[in-house]
Amino acid sequence: MGFSVSVSHSHGLSSQLSSSSLLAQQLSSSSSKSTLFVGFPFTSYASTLHGKQCRSQPHLVVYSKRVSGLEEALRIRRECELQGTTKFRRRPPLRRGKVSPRLPVPDHIPKPPYLSSNILPEISSEHQIHDAEGITQMRAACELAARVLDYAGTLVRPSVTTDQIDKAVHEMITEAGAYPSPLGYGGFPKSVCTSVNECMCHGIPDSRQLQDGDIINIDVTVYLNGYHGDTSKTFLCGDVSGPLQRLVTVTEECMEKGIAVCKDGASFKKIGKRISEHAEKYGYGVVERFVGHGVGTVFHSQPIILHHRNESPGVMVEGQTFTIEPILTLGGIECNTWPDNWTTVTSDGSPAAQFEHTILITRTGAEILTKC
Repeated sequence: MGFSVSVSHSHGLSSQLSSSSLLAQQLSSSSSKSTLFVGFPFTSYASTLHGKQCRSQPHLVVYSKRVSGLEEALRIRRECELQGTTKFRRRPPLRRGKVSPRLPVPDHIPKPPYLSSNILPEISSEHQIHDAEGITQMRAACELAARVLDYAGTLVRPSVTTDQIDKAVHEMITEAGAYPSPLGYGGFPKSVCTSVNECMCHGIPDSRQLQDGDIINIDVTVYLNGYHGDTSKTFLCGDVSGPLQRLVTVTEECMEKGIAVCKDGASFKKIGKRISEHAEKYGYGVVERFVGHGVGTVFHSQPIILHHRNESPGVMVEGQTFTIEPILTLGGIECNTWPDNWTTVTSDGSPAAQFEHTILITRTGAEILTKC
């Protein structure tokens, strides 16, 4: 479960944090300024191009570029796919269903400290670097999260409601002696996030039935023995169109390519570069507003993981754990957040897909912890 960030094309990242109904962190740049929202914003923000306004000119300017045969073929295929998604985009937009009451958690299960308030917790400024015991606990929490996610995926089929998925996830987590981390986090009312079609992330489970051809991201986080394990995956529901299947496949590939550059001493900015390079081959948008994060005994902490091209400073350290969770879209990357202050959808109604793993940095690479 990630958090959101509103960014322009900046060259630096500072960590000035404040506490309010929405926690803000400032991104500084030599050319422009923007605001980082730790949590889930009430409004969407448009970025500017190098801080300058573009004005139309009375004369025609022609730009030329040498394009390879492969690039041209990908461009043509992309145009065909967009034309083929016209029918999908004309489907009724996502609407809020009925949200059932919050599910109870047995008293004997240890609970995270943020439950004492409905205000979003401040993101911790400390990077979470673990000793041998901490790594063992992280593996256990992440392995449980992975098993729960796999089980949730088996429930995805037409006519099943996201509320039913939430109930099943809740029961599996609590029966394992763990707490569903999203439940009560900043007032979130459910135990899992279910984001369907144009919902980028943080969808609240409700009475809406899944439809044939939907895609749904299920985001599971568990709190086990004082440690959080965080993971998500986008599942296909029934007969899903080719363009949407390809979006889902490429999004997972982007996550894997981001993980592949991780190791002790590697720059964090390499993650966004590698993800963007792969997404751009297919013409997909990489959402900038939602980012990965450190995870461990604290749900959300530094480092902030940007999935798009950036010049953010910092390097990875052996023993560190954080998430990589890119969101790709078939259209634009702008988004709107519903009045519930959580559900965030693409502004143009285009489908979005997301994948997430929690990883452990090692001397020579990265260990994916959220695998069964």
